Amino acid sequence: MTSYVASSARAEMSELRRLKTLLPPELQSWVMVEGSTEVNPSLLRCEELGKDEVEIQVDLTQWENFSIDQRNLLFWHEVARIQNDTIPREGWEMAALAIGLGGAVGELWVQDGLLLLLALALCGISGYRLWQKNNGERKLRESLDADEKAITLATRFGYSLPNAYKSLGSALKTLIEQTPNRRQRKQYETRLQALRKSAAKAKAKMQQNPVQRPRL
Repeated sequence: MTSYVASSARAEMSELRRLKTLLPPELQSWVMVEGSTEVNPSLLRCEELGKDEVEIQVDLTQWENFSIDQRNLLFWHEVARIQNDTIPREGWEMAALAIGLGGAVGELWVQDGLLLLLALALCGISGYRLWQKNNGERKLRESLDADEKAITLATRFGYSLPNAYKSLGSALKTLIEQTPNRRQRKQYETRLQALRKSAAKAKAKMQQNPVQRPRL
């Protein structure tokens, strides 16, 4: 049993080191790759550790369900999100909302009109910023952009264009099959549809010199 645990730990460390090599050189000094320690983790999650440091967390248990090529494209999707600067930040909004609500309740009690308006304004601004961060359409758009950039990253690391599209497409299909949450599954389906359209456009551009033809 001890031997199995040690072997599993070595395999996980080896995979994390492998993923680190898939980072573009300009990101390797400030992007970390670690196994997730959460109770019910996402497959992949990015987190800002500081002003100039980001960590990509991988649930290595779920990770085993994907082939190497699928893993690579899913990983590059997260890398693309970092490059596109679309990683959610732990901002001031929740704290400001709590302060604003507390202040509004307090000013209702003491009946100070000016301070009440300031508290309500603080609630409004922080509430709007939170809505922006969690807007479904915006998050989907960011995911679609990251998929496109992941394809570009794959070709930068030696993938042919058809294989890059195939690998990401098959990874999304696997995610669709394994995701019980209907809303999340719908997002993966939308990403897959957009990827197919992108592959068709790429194929059309290459028809004059059809060396590589993307297919899903």
